[in-house]
Amino acid sequence: MYNLTRPTIYILFLGLINHTYGQDLTIPKKHYTDSVNLSNAIERTNAKFPLSDQNNSKGWILIKKLSDEFDSEVLNEKKWYPNNFKWSGRKPTYFHPSNVNLENGELVFRVNQHGNKVLPDGYTHSTGFIKSKNKVLYGYFEAEAKLMDAPWVSGFWMTNAGKDWWTEIDICENAPGVSYNMHDLNSNIHVFKAPKDKGDVDKHFSRNKKYYFPIELQADYHVWGLEWTAEYIRFYIDGILFREAKNTHWHQPLEINFNCESNKWFGALPDNNRLNGEYHVKYFRAWKTK
Repeated sequence: MYNLTRPTIYILFLGLINHTYGQDLTIPKKHYTDSVNLSNAIERTNAKFPLSDQNNSKGWILIKKLSDEFDSEVLNEKKWYPNNFKWSGRKPTYFHPSNVNLENGELVFRVNQHGNKVLPDGYTHSTGFIKSKNKVLYGYFEAEAKLMDAPWVSGFWMTNAGKDWWTEIDICENAPGVSYNMHDLNSNIHVFKAPKDKGDVDKHFSRNKKYYFPIELQADYHVWGLEWTAEYIRFYIDGILFREAKNTHWHQPLEINFNCESNKWFGALPDNNRLNGEYHVKYFRAWKTK
């Protein structure tokens, strides 16, 4: 049903991993829900519709005010904030707009392009972040990207951190530049809080799953897709449906985010010997149904 091979794969990493700046991390158990069968990947015949629905059986209509081919010389600031104005970044990596550029028809994130700028206390490195200026409720969201081959998390996700209502859907949150994550395809949905009429949540919970990807995830471009309706949340890679979750709480209009960040739970902590990593995004497209 989900275009997956059937065996469930388990890998256990134990012990302490020493990281730059003396940070130690005990790697938790790694449990793969399933593995992705790449023979089910879909070949694109047109760019008008989601890769997983090339015949447009569901009647998708492009949302032009959200979509971006990243084919101009500078970021379209009618659509995007060039940085995250609400969050400085997970220490020790700071979000700075100097790390985001448009080059050769792609959005490119780099590391430590902030020059002589003195970073705030607790930060030693910088990467980039862009956030959409518009929010959206339900639809299909897709980006083609090549993840950073360096120890930072490459992200493509949606959230809206309101005072009383805060949910999140992580379409891509992976750190394959860390060797033991090269085959990890992560999928997570969060609820941090919700009002009584929207689920009545006052304590954060998440529903996360990890899938085995047969080839190194950072080695090439892949198409990341999310189909989000009032009934379900479906995750795709290269047109392959690899996860479906019942939509019990994710009914809040959300912003679209692209970024790189540090995250100790991925073992993604800065390495001064690997500062040349790049995260490339060819396009972002959003659709709604008729």
